[in-house]
Amino acid sequence: MRSSGEDRNVARSELIGLRVEVVGTNHPPLAGLAGLVVDETRHTLMVAGDDGKLRRIPKPGQRFRFATAAGPIDIEGETIDHNPEDRIKKIR
Repeated sequence: MRSSGEDRNVARSELIGLRVEVVGTNHPPLAGLAGLVVDETRHTLMVAGDDGKLRRIPKPGQRFRFATAAGPIDIEGETIDHNPEDRIKKIR
């Protein structure tokens, strides 16, 4: 089990280039979607899916599982629902 400190560190870091999977959602068609984060905006992640399609996934309402060197980390979309450059200031 990861500590909230480890989750916070991932949430404050660069997400582009990380593998991600939607493990919880309020929008069933997104459930289980997985791929590589290729871009990020304040409210969305752009993910190149395993099927080769690009998808823009809203951050709010989703739980994401990011693959990191330390192992998988689950993060609620609301936690990272900020401009990428502002996350380090907003997530404590």
